Amino acid sequence: MDPLLKIERVSKSFGGLRALDEISMSVYDDQVAILMGPNGSGKTTLNNVIAGVYKPESGNVSFRAIDITGWPPHEVFRVGLVRTFQIPSPLTNLSVLENLIVARGTNPGEGFLRFPFHRYWLGYEKDSVEFAFKVLALLKLESRWDAKASELSGGETKLLEIGRALMSGAKMILMDEPVSGVNPTLAHEILAHIVGLRKDLGIAFLLIEHRLDIALQYVDYAFVMSRGRVISEGKVSDVLADPNVITAYLGS
Repeated sequence: MDPLLKIERVSKSFGGLRALDEISMSVYDDQVAILMGPNGSGKTTLNNVIAGVYKPESGNVSFRAIDITGWPPHEVFRVGLVRTFQIPSPLTNLSVLENLIVARGTNPGEGFLRFPFHRYWLGYEKDSVEFAFKVLALLKLESRWDAKASELSGGETKLLEIGRALMSGAKMILMDEPVSGVNPTLAHEILAHIVGLRKDLGIAFLLIEHRLDIALQYVDYAFVMSRGRVISEGKVSDVLADPNVITAYLGS
């Protein structure tokens, strides 16, 4: 089976600092993978290269067998590779439902020429609302559909961020610390939702997360980075027992 996301010998430097040193890794359909490593190991830089924020100096990034190396973020987004951030930024004056609908994409009715002709966009709006309520149900947010985004708790806001990614048609979601800043109960709920979405929708996830005591209970596969390289990968139990990983976290 071909990987959904394939990274081949990717390197990136900032001045004299080699942040990524010929990174190669693959993430497959329906997989919940985690990218872990000590601070400064290169995780965020790699995430930025995948998402199109940085262009690598060498190597290739492919998604769904399409070479997306160096594509700008909006083009990466359009092919279904969507990134969420550690600190979500919803449209706070809009409702939860409106935040989801906005994330779906360009509404034909927003065009100046088509706006007067309802037949061009009423069906699209109806489909958008129906899909949004399906997403709300998956995330257990249906009772909050008419609440302003500013009224949500921290955990609910994280779920809304996932919902907006789903509305965009994501095939894979890159998540930067999805359970950062929420209590353990909510952290478990958020990660359980991620696993449920993988099962229900077939969406792959690549997580960067420091709360390993919680996150590692939910992932299928782990990559460990240190000093700009992937030093270990595999099942969680195998990675945690790897002497290279122990040395990276605890020192020699």
